[in-house]
Amino acid sequence: MEWGTLVATLGGAVIAISGTVLADRLRTRQEADRGLGARRREAYIEFIAAAGAAHTQLRRLAQAPDAATDLESASRAALTEAGLYEVRERLFIDASATVAGAGQAMFEQLRALRSAVAMGAPVSSPAFHDAYHPYIASVWAYRVAVRDELEGQSLVPAVFGWHAWDGKERCPLCNRDLAGAL
Repeated sequence: MEWGTLVATLGGAVIAISGTVLADRLRTRQEADRGLGARRREAYIEFIAAAGAAHTQLRRLAQAPDAATDLESASRAALTEAGLYEVRERLFIDASATVAGAGQAMFEQLRALRSAVAMGAPVSSPAFHDAYHPYIASVWAYRVAVRDELEGQSLVPAVFGWHAWDGKERCPLCNRDLAGAL
């Protein structure tokens, strides 16, 4: 047997094995990336759904404040019962830094809204709206961050015919107050 044939055979085997190992690694990495993407999407949706459930309960408390209701406890329960704290932890584990930051900002604005409700601010009060509109803006900022990450497509208020995300221009109370100030 010639040495050249042996070296060529061994070289071909090394190349073939290397190609197989590389292809396997790439496939494994792609599967892991798909798994992370699916986990992120699920966490992003669960977080905004939990925040929405808490927001709905806070609005209910603010629409019909009952003197017998301990608004502090009831408003805290709105966030807890919606599962917001647990989902937020999942968000911090699976989310990108950008989405986690937008989620935390949204959470902080929701807590500010909770504080306004806990202090007895009814839906029609300036105190409620001072917390509500920044919360709505943060919800949209979160949606924009998620959409940008998952789809690479940005979203702007003009798509909906709006000037800003906070909803003030569409708010009857805020528009009435602005019209009265003019």
